[in-house]
Formats: sequence, structure tokens, C-alpha cells
Amino acid sequence: MKEITKEYSNGEVTIVWKPSVCIHSAMCWRGEQGLPQVFNPAEKPWIKPEGADTKRIIEQIRKCPSGALSYFMNAEEENDVEVKAESICEISLNGPLLVYGNITVKHHDGSEVKKSKVTAFCRCGQSTNKPYCDGTHRKTGFEG
Repeated sequence: MKEITKEYSNGEVTIVWKPSVCIHSAMCWRGEQGLPQVFNPAEKPWIKPEGADTKRIIEQIRKCPSGALSYFMNAEEENDVEVKAESICEISLNGPLLVYGNITVKHHDGSEVKKSKVTAFCRCGQSTNKPYCDGTHRKTGFEG
């Protein structure tokens, strides 16, 4: 399966969105902590980087629990930002297993994927993107 990656830039920062990683937590746009001026799924395109200043956009992206949203500064080379901290595992209520920090995921076929920041693993067993969460737990009514 081809992984789709979309980029949106305001000239200073580029927002990177990987839809296959998104668990649809809605933290980017919903509630008092959201930033609907930039992230609005009711509009096309749903990401409008001109809606807020770069600092505020970065703060919001860092709240993304799945890592589907990331960013890079246009003046710098595009690099994965690695977290320099211990790994922490958190079980979210009725949702994925969240692992914070640098980890290596070893797949059954022998391939390895390095992850940093937050990685969301499926707990409901219904994800089409296993071992990662794709938000299906909401549709199936998973509790745990």
C-alpha cells in the first residue's frame, strides 16, 4: 500500500500530514485546545497554515498523539526530530496504546521502522494499519 503524505506551508514552516497514521483524535482542531483556524476537517484543504503564526502551529502539532502531524522549518533541512528521553507507554481510555520516545518497530517480515515522538498502537484489533492505530476503535465501540 502506498503511503500518502501531504505538505502545507506558510513559507516559514511546512506541516506534514500522513493520513494513514492519523487516529482522528480531533485534538488538532476540536475544543479549547484545538486550532480550527489551521486545522478544519469541514473545509478543503483541511489544513490552512496561514491561519496562525508559526509558533502556534508548532505547539499544536506537538499535541498530535499519533504523530500523523509533523513539521519542518523551511530554512532547515528536513530531518526527523528525535526525542532525547526515556520511552513511556500510556494506555489511552478506549483507544490506542501510546508510546512516547524513540523506539524501533520490528515487523514480522524483518523490516524495521524507527519512530520518535509518539507512536499509537492498535488495541482493538480492528485497525487496517496494524500494528498502528487508524481510529477504527471509535467506529467499533471498543472499550478498554
